[in-house]
Amino acid sequence: MSDVQALRPPPKLAMEPTLAALNAAGEETRLRLLALLAQSELTVSEVVAILGQSQPRVSRHLKLLVEAGLVERRREGAWAFFRLAPSGPAGALARDIVAWLEVDDAILAGDRARLAEVRHARSENAARYFAAHAEEWDHIRALHVPEERVEAAMRDAIGDAPVRNLLDLGAGAGRMLELFAPQAERAVGVDLSSAMLGVARGRLEETGLANVQLRQADIYALPIQRNSIDLAIMHQVLHYLDDPGRALREAARVLAPGGRLLVVDFAPHDEETLRDKHAHRRLGFAGAEVTDLLTQAGLEVVLHRDLAPSAKDGAKLTVSLWLARDPRIVADPLPAASYETA
Repeated sequence: MSDVQALRPPPKLAMEPTLAALNAAGEETRLRLLALLAQSELTVSEVVAILGQSQPRVSRHLKLLVEAGLVERRREGAWAFFRLAPSGPAGALARDIVAWLEVDDAILAGDRARLAEVRHARSENAARYFAAHAEEWDHIRALHVPEERVEAAMRDAIGDAPVRNLLDLGAGAGRMLELFAPQAERAVGVDLSSAMLGVARGRLEETGLANVQLRQADIYALPIQRNSIDLAIMHQVLHYLDDPGRALREAARVLAPGGRLLVVDFAPHDEETLRDKHAHRRLGFAGAEVTDLLTQAGLEVVLHRDLAPSAKDGAKLTVSLWLARDPRIVADPLPAASYETA
């Protein structure tokens, strides 16, 4: 916790919403729900499987918790996901209530065991998806420098200093979150594909990372507050986009003063198969082109690096990195802004 955080008073809740929140929490099933949603984001069907109760009953309890501000509901295509409210006075109260619960309680222990089964099923679904697409992804990986080199270069660029808010733009299978969320207080990954978010959710269950949120969202219209992100990553995303500059401007919008954006993509190449078979709109980017786009977005480019394949790699494509920062002066190096818009 930073000194600034320590000096902030705890959030306050007025009498009426406090009573509403306590009344909502003061029932066995809803208390079990709070304990579950403090551990994992869940769908109604997953909660039904864990609690062994009917869908209408579970939905009614969740509705009461959402109305009281203790739980947050988020839509992702045809699905609705629920989690403990991450911020606000009611969210703080929800976390306090969960902290008061006896860990060894037999009912809660049974719920945790069934939650583990749900998480295992997610992981198995992710593994099946990976297996079905392994040949396609192996083909793309074989074309460029080894991922180990790219990830090492990304670590060098970012450094190992902790950050408050991390954003992964185009999260895909969740690899960037797996790598960099451990050094963040909070991390969120956005992707337009609900299928890929399902893969990421299953993959991240294996890591045990409790600070990661996944959101289905358009990269051109992020559900993220302005001035709230300390570090944003856009890994192998630009070449899929019809308007890369617009995406970079939107990423710049959410950066906090002094916040950084790391962009990783291919240098220019002539591998037409990536356009024909893998939906790449652009066959790489020249260094100056992305630098200009970042500058137009109001950011200052502080690093550009090309990772060219070596003879032993047997690869063809060069991977480029750009690190840019918001030039505004940092008043508080760990801003306390929330991710979500109102």
